[in-house]
Amino acid sequence: MFDLQTMRDQLAAHYDLAPNPALAQEMSEEYARMKRVVAPMDWAIHAPYVAAINALKKERNAVILAHNYMTPEIYHGVADVVGDSLQLAIEATRVEADVIVQCGVHFMAETSKILSPDKIVLMPDMEAGCSLAESITAEGVEEMRRRYPGAPVVTYVNTTAEVKAASDICCTSSNAAQIVGAMESDTVIMTPDQYLAQNVAQDVPHKNVVWWEGSCIVHEQYSAKDLREFREWNPGTRLIAHPECPPDVVAEADFSGSTSGIIKYVTDEKPEKALLITECSMASNIADSLPEVDFVGPCNMCPFMKKITLEKILWSLHTMSEPIEVDPKVAEGARQAVQKMIDLSQKLGI
Repeated sequence: MFDLQTMRDQLAAHYDLAPNPALAQEMSEEYARMKRVVAPMDWAIHAPYVAAINALKKERNAVILAHNYMTPEIYHGVADVVGDSLQLAIEATRVEADVIVQCGVHFMAETSKILSPDKIVLMPDMEAGCSLAESITAEGVEEMRRRYPGAPVVTYVNTTAEVKAASDICCTSSNAAQIVGAMESDTVIMTPDQYLAQNVAQDVPHKNVVWWEGSCIVHEQYSAKDLREFREWNPGTRLIAHPECPPDVVAEADFSGSTSGIIKYVTDEKPEKALLITECSMASNIADSLPEVDFVGPCNMCPFMKKITLEKILWSLHTMSEPIEVDPKVAEGARQAVQKMIDLSQKLGI
């Protein structure tokens, strides 16, 4: 657990972090990328942290990899690379800096360490977990193998290193259907997201897709009834769902895709109104680049992603904590599963 007061006292002793309207004005270029969703008063609070982090990145020779679910002040203010799980995994293999700060959840930091074992990978809050990652263990993978002998195991990257190491290949929401479709076996095991697996099964009907019964606490909360009612109250709104949502939700949507797929769809289509049926920060992070789109409606927030804050990122870089370590034997098995995914994705042109 964080001792927030001690952290704040120590940071205050080294950095001027008081709200600073003058600095906020100086940093208007950064603010322009988020001003639609971040109030000027809030930017005056964030600006000193953003300035301190960006200066410290240069001092530490560090880069920040941030998932699309990070808050706008992180996504636009301090991130060097943003993207979904696949994009961040690929970028982790290309990083030239000495230090990677992973702004996302724990399994993402593990993946970066697995792919860049010589780098220092810092996790701003070790308690930023994932309901999917916690829903399965390596023993669960072996249980599925016993149930379906000879079937390859395609594991979502939202899993621990141990689970990845116990699998044959990884996938993300953006390449899951193509990865499963490329498996030679008629039966394919997918873990741990039951809804992603069920949605993939509809995309690859020539495969017998079987799954582990895990789910994402953000996406499982949506219901088809919610979407039907919203469409009645808000006619003309484009409903755009993540494939971690239940299949009946995806069926009600106008489009379904990964976080990067959702961004591309909205950017290309530019609907007048859009409801993103995914984590709250998705709409916030693309709102300023798409002023013609009115992002409306409710959303669900990931409590794990929101554990990552500017304050904790600064503390992580200031103290060089918390470094991620993965057992070398586990890391090697997990690296093979992730690298197979990257190699096959590139071969398939995705």
